[in-house]
This record gives sequence, C-alpha cells and structure tokens, in this order.
Amino acid sequence: MRLVLVRHGLSSFNREGRIQGRDNLSFLTDEGINQAHQTGKALGGIPIKAVYSSPLQRASQTALKLTESQGSTLTPIFDDGLLEVDLTPWSGLTPIEIKEKFPDQYKCWQEEPGNLVLKRSNGESFRPLEDLMNQAHTFLESLIRKHPIETKETILVVAHNAILRCLIINLIGKPNLGFRRIKLGNTSISILNIISHQKGKFRTQIECLNSTAHLEAKLPKKTDHARIILVRHGETDWNKQGRFQGQIDIPLNKNGHKQASAAGNFLSHLNLDKAYSSSMTRPKETAEEILSFHKNIPLKLEDNLKEINHGKWEGKLETEIDKKWPKLLKEWKLSPEKVEMPDGETIQKVWDRSVKCFTDIASELNSSETALLVAHDAVNKTILCNLLGLKASDIWMIKQGNGGVTIIDINKNHNQPDIVTCLNLTFHLGGILDMTAEGAL
Repeated sequence: MRLVLVRHGLSSFNREGRIQGRDNLSFLTDEGINQAHQTGKALGGIPIKAVYSSPLQRASQTALKLTESQGSTLTPIFDDGLLEVDLTPWSGLTPIEIKEKFPDQYKCWQEEPGNLVLKRSNGESFRPLEDLMNQAHTFLESLIRKHPIETKETILVVAHNAILRCLIINLIGKPNLGFRRIKLGNTSISILNIISHQKGKFRTQIECLNSTAHLEAKLPKKTDHARIILVRHGETDWNKQGRFQGQIDIPLNKNGHKQASAAGNFLSHLNLDKAYSSSMTRPKETAEEILSFHKNIPLKLEDNLKEINHGKWEGKLETEIDKKWPKLLKEWKLSPEKVEMPDGETIQKVWDRSVKCFTDIASELNSSETALLVAHDAVNKTILCNLLGLKASDIWMIKQGNGGVTIIDINKNHNQPDIVTCLNLTFHLGGILDMTAEGAL
C-alpha cells in the first residue's frame, strides 16, 4: 500500500503563530488555498483509490481543493482518527504566551513531548502525545482492514502536523524521540510504502518525507541551525542494470550526469558554505555538477563515505548472486545487519564509519552554515537510520534515489536529536514519486 500524507495548507492560526490543536476556529488562508491547488497538480496522474481527511476545516478545505486540482472525482472521507493533537489549554495561544503561563509544561513539550501532561476543563489529566500515538495506530489498523496491503492501492491522507508525524512514527517502529526527529510543512507531501503488517507491526519503506518542492519556496526555510544537504550520487550503468557495484569505481552514465545537473539546479538558490563527497568517482562527479552552480567552494573527499564493500558480490547481478549464495542473499534482504558478504564488510562497519564522518562534519559547522554531502545508497541509509533513531537492521526502511536530495538540520541543543527536515526529494527528477533506478547498491 502506498500512503500519500499531506499536511493542510497555511491556516489563519499558522500565519498568526498560534497553537491550533483540535480547535476548529482556524481556516485556510488564500496562500493555503493556493498551496492546496499546487499540491493537487503535483499529485496529478497518481491513481488514488481513496481520500481520508481530518474533519477540521483547515484540513477538510485542503482535501477538497487538492482533489479538485488533482482531477479526482473522489469524495474525501472525514475521519475523527485524523484529528489533531489535543492541546486544549493552549489552543489559540502563541508559543510566547504558553511559555509565560505554562513554563515547565512548555519546556517538557519542546524536549520530552511524550511526557507532557495537561488538564482538560473538567480537571482530568491526560498525555496528549501518548493519546495521539494510540489514535494514529488505531487509524492505521482500520485503514488496512478497509484497504488490504496486497491490493497495492494508493491512499491519500490529509491531516495535521502532529497526527501525521505520529502516523509516520507508528509506521517506522516508534523510534525514541521520533516526534522530534522529523518536520512537516504546510501542504508537504510524504510517501510511505507499507510492505507488510503482522501482529500490529508494520514493515515500511519511507519513499520521501516533507517534500515541498512542488511549492514556490521548494525547500523549507533555513533557521538558526546548521544544515547539511545529503545527496545520493546520480545513476551509473550498473545501477540501471541492477549490478552490485559497492567499491568498484563505476562513473556516472549520461542519465546520471543529467540527474546531478538537475539536483544542482534544484539547489542553485541555496548558499552553500562547504562541500564533502565520498572519494569514489560517481559521488565526486555528482558533487562537482552541483558545485558548478556554486563557485569557489572546495570539495573535500572522504574515504569513510565510500560505499559498502560487497566483496565477491561486486559486479554481479542479483540472479548471479542467488545461484551461488542463495541463503546469504535472502538473509541480506531480511536481516541485513547479520550479513558479511564474502571478502566484504557488514552494514554495521559502514554505519560506524559513515555516522562518525557525518558527525565530524556536523561538528565543524557553525549555525549559519550549509554544507553539501554527496555519498552512496548504503552510506546515506545508515546516516539516516541513525538520525531517525533506527537500527542497522532497518536500512531497507529508507529509500535513496539516484540524485535524491535530503535535508538535515543540526540541533543546537545537544540533548535533542537532529532533524530530518526532508528525505529523498526527487521532484527535480520528474515528479513526486521516486522513479529512479531500482538497481543494486
């Protein structure tokens, strides 16, 4: 099942900087209506089986405008399971007002949201995020009963920031501090592919998170955090053929150069301060194409960002590997953390070197700087699993298309996780869906 998650457009309370929660006073602004239209057009051509929406007017208005622009004749199904987080005592207040009136609770919401306790008007205590996580899980279970995974349907869900984040967190196994590890902008598009569901647990692939590339601003505005633009190299002939390339130094093909140039054009409006790449040819060529839009920025090559060493699997097609190492290949697909390729390395070894390299680069940046980092599929996946609170066993949960762009904002508060602001944006390569090569690592 493909889930397309869309946050509502800019609302009146968003514009005024007020907490909305389940308050239904907030409505779409003219800008929010325009965002919904743009999002509908971006989703045009995608065959959507059903549309589910929060009944709150800022979401329901978005769903109606979006489906109209998408050309769909579907009528949104309004579901209370998509209501926003209940922040009753805070609704209508600005963060400054909340900080003044509820200083301890506000700090808890910022740092440990799962531990926040509020009181309703009747004096009843409740945990907003815990309740919302349970609500998200119930909605997903209900959705799968109505739309079995094996039917491979595409379902559009239009809702709010917190509930959508809780849906995503449920789908990826509820990682520690998961709520603070991701960000969702107005009318952002996130796509998650649900592969299987057993005993309340989901096997999921994140195709993209928080894509706003279809909007005028393209990328979320940089705040006072250091930012890293993580890019996977463009396509090679071996990617296209599905060969395991690993540390064999295959260059970009013609399409790979086009993808790198498209990524460069997509990022051309940014102010880049530093640039890093794996020392292998394909990411180096990709980085150089991107840096052609940013003059006088030196490129630093990092051996620790090299692709996983596949050993004797390198240069081979999956069918060839399956003939000689069928059990090992099957385990690689199901439990990659347990596999060491013949004469190769484990994903944990890749994790150790790539995460250390990423952490070292992040520590060198000041809050005003933005750095480009170009690497490989397995390398990027280990970095992103670490940032999302996942494990080496979860690498298949992350999709990294050739030329795909990911944005990471480094948290100034070292007690809080860094933020995966966007993941695997491929709109600059032809659309919201990742249509890049399915090829091997």
